[in-house]
Amino acid sequence: MGGGMSERTAVGTRDFLLPDLGEGLSEAEIVEWRVAVGDVVTVDQSVVEVETAKAVVDVPCPYAGRVVALHGAAGEVRPVGQPLITIEPLDGADAPDPHATYREEERAGSGNVLIGYGTGHGGPGRRRRRPRLALATEPGAADLASVPAVPAGSTDPTGRAVPAASSAPADAPASADRAAGPAAAPLVISPIVRRLAKEHGIDLASVRGTGPGGVIRRVDVETARTAPAARLAAVPDAPDAHVGLAPAGDGDVVVPLTGIRKVIADKLSRSRREIPEVTIWVDVDATGLLETRAAINAASPDAPVSILALLARICLSGLRRYPQLNARVDTEGQRIVQSAGVHLGIAAQTDRGLVVPVLRDAQRLTTRELAAALAETTASARAGTLPPARLSGGTFTLNNYGVFGVDGSTPIINHPEAALLGVGRIVDKPWVVQGQLAVRKVTQLSLTFDHRVCDGGVAGGFLRHVADCVEQPALLVANV
Repeated sequence: MGGGMSERTAVGTRDFLLPDLGEGLSEAEIVEWRVAVGDVVTVDQSVVEVETAKAVVDVPCPYAGRVVALHGAAGEVRPVGQPLITIEPLDGADAPDPHATYREEERAGSGNVLIGYGTGHGGPGRRRRRPRLALATEPGAADLASVPAVPAGSTDPTGRAVPAASSAPADAPASADRAAGPAAAPLVISPIVRRLAKEHGIDLASVRGTGPGGVIRRVDVETARTAPAARLAAVPDAPDAHVGLAPAGDGDVVVPLTGIRKVIADKLSRSRREIPEVTIWVDVDATGLLETRAAINAASPDAPVSILALLARICLSGLRRYPQLNARVDTEGQRIVQSAGVHLGIAAQTDRGLVVPVLRDAQRLTTRELAAALAETTASARAGTLPPARLSGGTFTLNNYGVFGVDGSTPIINHPEAALLGVGRIVDKPWVVQGQLAVRKVTQLSLTFDHRVCDGGVAGGFLRHVADCVEQPALLVANV
C-alpha cells in the first residue's frame, strides 16, 4: 500500500489515503478531526490527529479545496491505504498542481511523507500546539503547560467553525468544546479530556482545572464526574457497560486495548513470558552526586546538567565495564547479542501510557551533550513530535520512578532488552558517615536483569559500580 496515495472518487474530487506510517504500523486510530465537511483546506494543513501504536501525530493533507467527506469517526481505527478525507477543488476542476513532484512520489509509493511534519512545501497550515506530558524525566512535571489560542476560522473538535471573537453574538451560549469568550472558555487542550467529559456528561465549563493556568486535566474530569452539579443530562441510550473512566453508576467499566495501550500490554506480557528476570537493589548516599551537579551548574548556568544526565553517564560507565547487560537474547538463533553501542532508553509516563524514547549511541556523548539530548527528547515527547524510530531500538533503560514519590520498584524489562536500572526518590535519611550518624540525601537503586545474559556476579558488580559512582562521583573520572 502506498503512502498517502490518492484516488479519484468523482469528477473533480480526490481521496487522500491514510499514509504509510512506517515501522511496521498498518493502522491508526482517529483521535480528533481538525476539519469538518464543508471546510476549505490548504495544502499541508493538518486535517486529523491519529494515534498509532507508537505515537499521536497530526496528518497533513497534500490537497487544497473543500472537504466533501470524512472517512471515519473519532475512536475508529483506519487501515493504512484506505480513504481518510475527500477533497474537491474550489473551482470544480483540477487546478495547476504546485507539488507535482510530491504527487509522483506518492504514485510511486515512496512513502516520503513525514507524518506530523507535512510535505515541506507550501504555506503553513493551522497546527495546534500539543499538550505537555508528564514525563518520568522531570520531577513534578505538569500534565499540561500552556493554552494555545484557537484562531478564528478554524474548527473545534466537533467540526464546527470557530468565529472571530468580535463577531460572536453577545448572547452566544458557552460550550464545553468551543469558547464563548476569553473569560468563559474552559481551558482544555487534550482531546482525551474532551472525549472523556463527553462520554460522562461532564460540563467542562463547570470544571475547575488544576493544571498550569487553570488547564483542565484528566484527573479534574475524574473528580468532577462524582459531583452531580457538574454533570449534564445523561448520555442518551448509554449502555450499562461504559467505555472510559469509572461511571457514576454501577455499570461495568470497559477500557479497550487499542493504540499504544495495546502495544504496551503485548510487550509487557511477552517480556514476562520470555525473560527470567531478577531484581536486586541497594540504598546509596546521593549527597555527593547532588553537590557535584550543583558545582557543575554553578560553573555553567547556561547549560545546566540534570541529575538524570549524571545517572545516565554513570550507567554508561557501568555498561562499559559490564557489557553483558547491554544485550538481548535471540531466542530463534539461540544466542546472546551484545550491542556495539548503548542505545539508552528513558522511561517516560504520559497520559497515553508508558513510552521509552531512545538516545542512540549515548556512549559517544559528553555529560553536557547527554543533558542537552535528554532535554530535547523530553521537549519532543511533550510536543508529541517524536517519530516512531525514536521510540524503539533501545538496548538498556533508565527509569526514574522516584518522581512518583516511591522508593523502589521491581519493573518489567523493556523487551527485548536485558536490563533496566530504576532510581527511587532522593530523601533525607539518617546515615552513618565515618562512624557518626548524619542526615544525608539517600536514594534506592534497583537493577532488573535477564538472568539468561549474566549471573548475579555481573549484575551485582554493575549495580555496585553505579552505587559507588553515585556516592563518589570522582570515580567517574577514571572511566571517562
